[in-house]
Amino acid sequence: MMTTSTVEAEATPEMTSRKPAPRVRRRRTRGAVLPYLLITPLILAVAVALGWPLLQQFVMSLQKFGLEQQFGADPEWVGFANYVKILTDPSMWIVFVRSVLFCAVAASLSMVIGMLVALLLTKVSSWARVALQVTLLLVWAMPALVTMVIWQWLFDARYGLVNWLLARIGFPDMAAYPWTSTTIGVFTIAAIAVIWGSLPLIIFMIYSALTQVPTEVLEAADLDGAGPWKRFREVTLPLITPAVMIVGLLQIVWDLRVFTQIYVLQQAGVSVDETNLLGTYIYRVGIGQGSYGDASALATVVLILTLLLTWRYIAKMFAQQKEASE
Repeated sequence: MMTTSTVEAEATPEMTSRKPAPRVRRRRTRGAVLPYLLITPLILAVAVALGWPLLQQFVMSLQKFGLEQQFGADPEWVGFANYVKILTDPSMWIVFVRSVLFCAVAASLSMVIGMLVALLLTKVSSWARVALQVTLLLVWAMPALVTMVIWQWLFDARYGLVNWLLARIGFPDMAAYPWTSTTIGVFTIAAIAVIWGSLPLIIFMIYSALTQVPTEVLEAADLDGAGPWKRFREVTLPLITPAVMIVGLLQIVWDLRVFTQIYVLQQAGVSVDETNLLGTYIYRVGIGQGSYGDASALATVVLILTLLLTWRYIAKMFAQQKEASE
């Protein structure tokens, strides 16, 4: 009797230690699957909202789709003829190069100015920080069309504030400069408007990243004799790089498809052919000329070219996020 009870007493801890193992495995399995289950509805929503229109766009790019098809006529399948027409059109490549240059200038200036203002937010007093953040929110909330009307007033040839200031500080020839009637003037106003509208998001994201930099690390770098620039370059910047890369990628994508700013300025009478960017060029081919098949092919080509321009950026961003998680 005693031997049996002793054996049972000795076996009980082993049995109790072995029994919970399947439960632990089940919990780990559930924990590994649960994030994918939670994100599945979002993936499906994105696939329906973006995948279906992209599929329809690709199908239309293989068809001769014009005004007749808009009123019910059956489209004619032309295969890749629309793509051949677009890729062999010199004007498309001129617009593409012009758009890339515009994007490079606007995105670079936006990131530099946004980072400087974000750094400024970390140095000013609390009331000044709140006032600046409220101002940025108002700028962000203002519709692009309203913003363009204001910028057109500021750059008006006869009554604009910009020309008045330039004439007062030593440039008398700029007193009546027709900004909206010249190509360089249109791109200058458009770039300023794009940068102005992009700054709030850039500043908020970079400022949020700056607030997460540990003060202990900065103090240790200060004790090691690192100056402000060296601390920023070797300590702060590597820590906020993921946020900077994400907002930089968004800027590249957004600035490549600028439409409202250029379209509004083109209404002032400037040459459309000399000021078209990809967004307005696709609009004028599709809506303006009624060549929806050509416009769909052009939009698909632009999508592919955009991916080619940003794939290194995206790969580097994911690599840095993987290193940070490890």
